[in-house]
Amino acid sequence: MQIMNKKQDLYKIQLSSEEKRKMLDEIKDYYEREREEQIGIIASEGLLDFFLEDLGKIIYNKALDDVKRWYQTRMDDVEADFYTIYK
Repeated sequence: MQIMNKKQDLYKIQLSSEEKRKMLDEIKDYYEREREEQIGIIASEGLLDFFLEDLGKIIYNKALDDVKRWYQTRMDDVEADFYTIYK
């Protein structure tokens, strides 16, 4: 069971304390600006946890898909360049 937890931890998004503080400030600012509501630290931490644990996976995988497409395009360019100079 411990091995599974370690493996799961590999895929968990880790934030530095500075990054976490900045994101919590952004959530609180958003609520004040867009909803004209004040949100406390516990609620903002709950939202941040939800975003990281549930939505973060989707966003992360989308970014990986984008990188894969970018990389494939670059490799196609390299192959084309190779055959251009191939004699």
